[in-house]
Amino acid sequence: MLVSLFYHIDEFCKLLKTSRIENESHSLNRSSLSDSEIMTICVYFHYSGFKTFKDFYTKSVLVHHTTDFKHLVSYNRFVELKQEIALDLGLLAQVLCQSNKSIGISFIDSFPLVVSHNKRIYSHKVFKGVAARGKTSVGWFFGFKVHIVIDPLGNILNFDLTSGNLSDNNQDLLESLTNGLSGKVFGDKGYLLRSEIFKYFYEKGVHFIHKIRGNMQNKLMDIEDKIMLKKRGLVESVIDILKVHLSVDHTRHRSKTAFLSNLFSGLISYFFRPEKPHIAVKLHSSL
Repeated sequence: MLVSLFYHIDEFCKLLKTSRIENESHSLNRSSLSDSEIMTICVYFHYSGFKTFKDFYTKSVLVHHTTDFKHLVSYNRFVELKQEIALDLGLLAQVLCQSNKSIGISFIDSFPLVVSHNKRIYSHKVFKGVAARGKTSVGWFFGFKVHIVIDPLGNILNFDLTSGNLSDNNQDLLESLTNGLSGKVFGDKGYLLRSEIFKYFYEKGVHFIHKIRGNMQNKLMDIEDKIMLKKRGLVESVIDILKVHLSVDHTRHRSKTAFLSNLFSGLISYFFRPEKPHIAVKLHSSL
């Protein structure tokens, strides 16, 4: 896993021409990690089972991977290096999304990233002016929202990061999330759209299908769409993997770039995960 992960990340860094490996021929006594090595360590953390990156780096990387990474630095220095590659991690996550082709059926949902306990909102400084209060089905939170679109095979087709108070059915957000997609998109009640916005996306080839609220009049629905709507729990399984197993959600961030590095590296680790939750679907040409 580690070797395969490094290979793909290193190839990406070479395409961006940002990897310091290109300059090794000019500096034989190099004493720093390359960008691809830093990114690999960041992504590999999410497979390790450690709850904190500090424990992972000091108790695993510095102990068991000294032969894999020849120029390891101290933990404090690595934290500085880690923040420098946040943008590259985000670009790689986007490239991996674009490598997954839409098959005409997708599921959409969002999940919160809490950055502070509600009682400490007014004393919170790291994300002051950036994070916002939002509400989910389980209550209020302070932080951000991650919005994802997946296919029936569990592959992430697109993602976006917004403040916690942005609604799921925001038109600009949905425009970004469905860019390059077509077919039917299944979501929960939060994706209820006004008729003119629904028509706008439908004419673009994107058909939103969602549950209805209790005070809405019931409408007839195609039996296949009704079955697929009941399988929307697939996207919740993906979210559970990201939050619980890959540790993209915690409140210990000390900088904005560290927060982004953790989120992007967690998303990347999901792309390389050998087994993803999936369902069987019958493809048809529908719109």
